[in-house]
Amino acid sequence: MAGTSTTEVFNCTKEEFFKIISDYEKYPEFLAEVKNCEVVETQTGKKKVEFTVNVIKNFKYQLWMVEQSPNRIDWDFAGGDLFKKSSGSWALEEQAGKTKATYTVEADFKMFVPGPVAKTLISVNLPNMMSAYHKRVSELYGK
Repeated sequence: MAGTSTTEVFNCTKEEFFKIISDYEKYPEFLAEVKNCEVVETQTGKKKVEFTVNVIKNFKYQLWMVEQSPNRIDWDFAGGDLFKKSSGSWALEEQAGKTKATYTVEADFKMFVPGPVAKTLISVNLPNMMSAYHKRVSELYGK
């Protein structure tokens, strides 16, 4: 399974950042590759979220999101046409009025993708994604 991890410090509280990352249906407003995102099922302690993303072409997949507000969100693959497996997390820590956020993701693709290529596919958009989250914090909280 290919994976990557990154840690960033965001200029907002842990609660404010948790609100951004758990508002899945707003993802298309600030994450360019996310074309649609909706909560399709809710169970005790978790939500099944369907993502439509454009990476060369449109793909749909579903993840079970387990929220531990305001400290963590973990996810596991629930189905779709891009991955065989996908899991990851956001782990949030308060850091002097800011949020230290560690994003981790691992995935296996349905089609054959050599290991180094899979790792590149998973990590190539990470800097842009983190930049989009920083911009969202600034837009919502003026920080």
